[in-house]
Amino acid sequence: EEQRNVVSEASALDSADQVAFGSRTVLTDAGLLRAEIFADTTLFLSQNTRVAMRGVHGVFFNAQGSRDATVTADRAAYDSKAQILEAYGNVVVTSVDGRVLKSPMLRFESAQNQILSDSAFTMTEPDGKEMSGVGFRADPNLQVVTVLRVERGRGGAVRLSP
Repeated sequence: EEQRNVVSEASALDSADQVAFGSRTVLTDAGLLRAEIFADTTLFLSQNTRVAMRGVHGVFFNAQGSRDATVTADRAAYDSKAQILEAYGNVVVTSVDGRVLKSPMLRFESAQNQILSDSAFTMTEPDGKEMSGVGFRADPNLQVVTVLRVERGRGGAVRLSP
């Protein structure tokens, strides 16, 4: 299995239009800064319309330009045509008020300014309330969260939007 990973990474490196180390990618929508993503290694593919990143951390911004949340992940892929960022592996979103969402996969749709996933997740609030489930849709600050399936909760009621 490790040999396949080495081959696929070498193949991706060979097909990359450009490779960058210590990169910064800015995601905007209609002139609004939506996210700023940093990566240890970045591959630009398909005439720079697809971006593959490793060692990812970034910041989501609201319409006023203030920080909404931070995000970290092992890797990410950005499609500049669709304006969609997908993060994979140990994804953690932390809102400015301390809510923490963990999931193996997360999708950020810049035009709608929302994060979503159909994967398992755990969300923890600053007061210790915790909810686990499968699938969600939320604003990056985790203020309005729609859950597809709640698996369990701890610490009292968690307010869910309809």
